[in-house]
Amino acid sequence: QVQLVESGGGLVQPGGSLRLSCAASGSIYSINVMAWYRHVPGKERELVATITRSGSASYADSVKGRFTISRDNAKNTVYLQMNSLKPEDTAVYYCEMMVLATGGTYLEIWGQGTQVTVSS
Repeated sequence: QVQLVESGGGLVQPGGSLRLSCAASGSIYSINVMAWYRHVPGKERELVATITRSGSASYADSVKGRFTISRDNAKNTVYLQMNSLKPEDTAVYYCEMMVLATGGTYLEIWGQGTQVTVSS
């Protein structure tokens, strides 16, 4: 069994910053790609950022220059540093990982989601 636990969401004023964390635990051999998505009710889920095991990152155009994804392979954790937040960044943020379990099975695992609200 593998599970992800997210933390770090909350309410912030426009222009402010938040840092999300997502830690994986369980029968993990290795984790390849880690990603952050966000979802607003009534809209499609949006891929925000991805990072490979070697640290290569990519971002949605809407967050480039403001958000930074990073990871700690020793802790099986991915982070999303969000700066210069805008009201349109308001969403539920989900982490997602492609995990190679110790039994040799690849698993796509999702976090429980954390609410980010940007409002004055």
